[in-house]
Amino acid sequence: MSQYLQDGYHYGDVAANAPVSERVAFIRKTYLTLSVSVFALVGTLAALSYLGLGREIVVFLFRTPFMMLGLIALFIGGGFLARWMARAEAPPAVKYAGLALYTAIQALFLLPLVTYAEIRFGLSIINEAAAITLVTFGGLSAVVLITKKDFSFLGFGLMVLSWLAFGIVLVAVVGALTGWFHLGLGIWFSAAMIALAAGYILYDTSNILHYYSTDEHVGAAIELLADVVLLFYYVLRLLMQLRSQD
Repeated sequence: MSQYLQDGYHYGDVAANAPVSERVAFIRKTYLTLSVSVFALVGTLAALSYLGLGREIVVFLFRTPFMMLGLIALFIGGGFLARWMARAEAPPAVKYAGLALYTAIQALFLLPLVTYAEIRFGLSIINEAAAITLVTFGGLSAVVLITKKDFSFLGFGLMVLSWLAFGIVLVAVVGALTGWFHLGLGIWFSAAMIALAAGYILYDTSNILHYYSTDEHVGAAIELLADVVLLFYYVLRLLMQLRSQD
């Protein structure tokens, strides 16, 4: 979750008040950094799959399902650490180290689902999910960049819905692991999470324009990378669920 509206997180003038040349340079650096991060994420996934680690992790999670809770804890804890490293006053080397850490964590987070999708449905479904993610992210980003509308009012609602979704996932995982009950997170949940990811894209893109300072492109890229991964994850999950019904 974004931290840019917290007191003390930003230092200096925000991009919205900077000269046009600085504001444009900031936006270019943000999306260039995001692009490099996405390519690094894809490369990491490809390397792990080539080494066969993806299949090993999937098998390990099936054999030791409680490790799924460990993966969730790593994802949350690592995300907070990466964002802290990318804070405004941190040295550039620490910021980029935080970005690298976050990219690696996202790769580990995606690897089981991507591997399972490839095994069961083939590489085409992953490419389809990636294309839908790219078009959706690009379209929503364009809406904000063109209209320059401030979507920060979405913040509280997105936070509440995020914690609600996390609670549902946690209950579902614990229920499945213990065998006490089964909470099916079906198509309805994937669709709801896609809508949540879309809201975050509007929210984060808007606040990058209105609340980030011009030296915070690394932190901005981390937030956008989180949005891209969240959207891709549930688009892929939804496609898999729809294919399973055929």
